[in-house]
Amino acid sequence: MKKNVKKVLTLALSLAMTLSLAACGGGNGSAGSNVSGASGSSQMPEPGTVFKIGICNYVDDASLNQINENIQARLGELGAENGVSFNIDYENCNRDPALMNQIISNFQANKVDLMVGIATPVAVAMQAATEDTDIPVVFSAVSDPMAENVALVDSLEHPGGNITGTSDYLDTNSIMDLIFAVNPDVKKIGFLYDVGQDSSATPIAHAKEYLDAKGIAYVERTGTNAAEVMQAAQALAADGVDAVFTPTDNTIMKSYLGIYEIFVDAGIPHYTGADSFALNGAFLGYGVDYANLGRETADMIFDILYNGASPASMAVKTFDNGTATVNTETCEALGLNYEDVASVLAPLCTKVQTITTAESFEDLKG
Repeated sequence: MKKNVKKVLTLALSLAMTLSLAACGGGNGSAGSNVSGASGSSQMPEPGTVFKIGICNYVDDASLNQINENIQARLGELGAENGVSFNIDYENCNRDPALMNQIISNFQANKVDLMVGIATPVAVAMQAATEDTDIPVVFSAVSDPMAENVALVDSLEHPGGNITGTSDYLDTNSIMDLIFAVNPDVKKIGFLYDVGQDSSATPIAHAKEYLDAKGIAYVERTGTNAAEVMQAAQALAADGVDAVFTPTDNTIMKSYLGIYEIFVDAGIPHYTGADSFALNGAFLGYGVDYANLGRETADMIFDILYNGASPASMAVKTFDNGTATVNTETCEALGLNYEDVASVLAPLCTKVQTITTAESFEDLKG
């Protein structure tokens, strides 16, 4: 999180970024020819250049793991195509703030050329740790980079500073529309989320506004760990809600395989902000393609390190939230006909796709 206010960086930043990017791969001395795109010039790195990258993931869940896997795979492709390589140090802090900060400190001590923060808490910690340095930071899966309690960038178009990245911004109203498309007679909706997750704050606020305007009742249940999430899910089932909504909340995602049957047994469809929830048993996930999010993040990393692009002027990438992923097993268990569901969802989505319950996306390939 920013210390007081975000520093205004002008020509000094341009010079610092130029020097930093000129030294990319300095650990092996092979990238000295790379210069910053901020200066208006671009010189290709020497063949064989090795860039050092530190990636920190916030938690071990299906969506965030997809991002990391696709970042690394895409960078491998880009490196092979352009005669360079990437030495990647990947760590997962598993929601431990102390471990997260230690990982970031280790990246700095190891003189990485660029840091990647997967999910909002990691991005905020990296921004705070590097804002007085010349280390570029690229984030991924930050739902609202301009939220008041996050404030990672000056604007989506011109981030400023040393940071940019990709956002999995969630169009909450669209999910609400899907709930009423499947069941126009909904009378009460439950919210399941972690109040400590920055990614949940804005979508929950938008959902309340939407339902208030329609005169629909709602009840909130929250949890910060697996035991609390279980209790919250059980409470929602007892509350007699007609549907449940969860945004892109990593705490709920981490616990989801342990709770999805609560909603299935209660006959309550759960609408969520990512396909990974549907993978783990939720009725429906709606949002970005996290595999594509990872690849687009890798393209930004490559543009900074190889082409000398400046994070300060590289727009944050946002994506179409139009894909609905329906778990066909859960759909059937809820007594719903998938073909009927798909027919009412299709006019409201870019794409409707199916999935079955598994722990990870890799399991589906086996």
